[in-house]
Amino acid sequence: MDIEKLKHELESTKLKLMDQFYVDYLSSLPNLYKLRNDLENNSDFTLIMLNIDNFKILNDFYGFIVGDFILESVANKLQNFFKGEQVYRVSSDEFAIVLNKRLSFYELKDYLVELSKKISHLEFNYSKIDIFVDSTLSSSASRSNDNIFSKVNMALKYAKEEGLKFWIYEDNMNLGNEYESNLKFAIKVRKALNNAGLIPYFQPIVDNKTEKIVKYEALSRLVDSDGIVYPPEKFIPVSKKIKVYDKVTKEVINKTFEIFKDNDLEFSINLSFEDIMNQEIYQFIINKLKKSDIGPRVTFELLESEKVQDFQKVVRFFDEIKRHGVKVAIDDFGSGFSNFSYMTNLSPDYIKIDGSLIRNLDVDENAQIVVETIVSFSKKLGIKTVAEYVHSSTILSTVKNMGIDYSQGFYIDQPKPQITF
Repeated sequence: MDIEKLKHELESTKLKLMDQFYVDYLSSLPNLYKLRNDLENNSDFTLIMLNIDNFKILNDFYGFIVGDFILESVANKLQNFFKGEQVYRVSSDEFAIVLNKRLSFYELKDYLVELSKKISHLEFNYSKIDIFVDSTLSSSASRSNDNIFSKVNMALKYAKEEGLKFWIYEDNMNLGNEYESNLKFAIKVRKALNNAGLIPYFQPIVDNKTEKIVKYEALSRLVDSDGIVYPPEKFIPVSKKIKVYDKVTKEVINKTFEIFKDNDLEFSINLSFEDIMNQEIYQFIINKLKKSDIGPRVTFELLESEKVQDFQKVVRFFDEIKRHGVKVAIDDFGSGFSNFSYMTNLSPDYIKIDGSLIRNLDVDENAQIVVETIVSFSKKLGIKTVAEYVHSSTILSTVKNMGIDYSQGFYIDQPKPQITF
């Protein structure tokens, strides 16, 4: 075979392979690899990211064939919107647009306002089914295009989390610090799980009449390799993102049960709705109760931080653990999505009144009215009440005068790694 002809064929094959490497098979748009390559060879541009809202729900509801149709339809719309500009598909439901000029912050803001109007509530028809699609946008007004993809991607995630139509990254924002912090805590959580660094701290709860400790609440803490102790708000959100939250929950439950198995003290453990919805954790708790004889000394506190999605499953869980003598508390009552129907439907043994109501109870008349209503309603249902965030003698006195049964807070004692007998 002619050597030159062979070289030509090899070169042609190489180019075809490169084209395939840089092209998204579904939309025929350039892909993420092509975008990164193009950005490295361009210094004067504006990068815009677009994410289809709730694409997974659309894909699950209609099926992957319709999901692919939506992606192709959005790709075609974007190509029509941005004639003369380059459009990329960078992941399953994300697209990127590169404008061939740098826009200032205010130019970019005006541009995204108009663009969000154009792509708002896009309507597509598939087999006589009308499908409506919305999207979230992001871009960057950073002085430098260094790490531009990361900057715009951080802005997109922020916009999605906050429910905004778009967000623009600026150099004075701390989004980078936030993601760096998340990465740091992701490492800490994994190390803690491997090195027994997740431990319960215990805070006493006292009877307001006898002023004696009646139980301890177990509160999760992360102790890193330097001995620094972190509260749950620092590591629980990250543990959920890296999908080890179930391991964190089981670790705290295991250690708490172990500590209380050889005494006769009562204790409580926090659970979220997410814990109860997780079949593995659900079964883990039931098995734990079956294998131990300390159910009557356990109280599970249901954290009131998010709305119940499957109320019947929560009721079934409560009914199941009560068979083992376990008591139930609704935590943070008076905040978030809490309502009085929880008290009637879940039949808790305790209501823990949220700290936001207790914090200024001695001077806040509105808080007093709400707390009086909770206490009165609870007494009629035979439910005991607990005041959280009791931080001074004045608050403790007010709590007692309002007929709240128990108190908990820094004035009484701070959470500690050991139990005071």
